[in-house]
Amino acid sequence: MIQTLEDMIRRVCAYGLELKDSDGFTHDWCNLIPAFELAEKRSVHFSTAFSFKIMSDKVKHHAKQSMNDAFDYEKQKCDKSNKVPEFKVGDLVLVSALNFNDIRGQKKLKYSYVGLFVIVALCGNNSVQVESRSELENKHPTSPVSLIRPYQPADKEFFL
Repeated sequence: MIQTLEDMIRRVCAYGLELKDSDGFTHDWCNLIPAFELAEKRSVHFSTAFSFKIMSDKVKHHAKQSMNDAFDYEKQKCDKSNKVPEFKVGDLVLVSALNFNDIRGQKKLKYSYVGLFVIVALCGNNSVQVESRSELENKHPTSPVSLIRPYQPADKEFFL
C-alpha cells in the first residue's frame, strides 16, 4: 500500500500541472495524501479481488472469532482439569505439608501430605476447618481447599 501511494504521489508531482509553481516544483502533494489513501482503500486489488476495506473487515471478524474460539477452548480445558472436590463435615482428609517448616529432615524426603484429619466445619467453598492434633498444634486449623486432599484408603488386596 505504501509503494502504491508513493507511486501515485510521484506521478501527480511529475505530471500534475496545477500543482506546480512557476519554477516547476510541486509543494502541495502532502495535501493529497488523504485522498490518495481513500482511493487506495476503496479500489479493488488485483491479487485479492477485494478492496482494502472489505479485507480489513474480514480480517477483524476472523481475528475476533479466533480469539473467542481460543477463549472458549481454554475455559473448557481449565474447567475440565480444575474440579474442586466437594467436602462434607466428617470427611477424612490429608493436609499439604507445603507450608510446614517445622518438619525435620530433608525437603525431598518429606511427605507431601500429612496426617489423617476429620473436617470439623466448612468455611465457605474455598476453605475447611480440620480437627487440631499434635501435628497441627501450632498451625491454624483452617486450610484452603487447594491444600487439602481427600483421603482414599489403600486397597488391601493390592498389598497382600
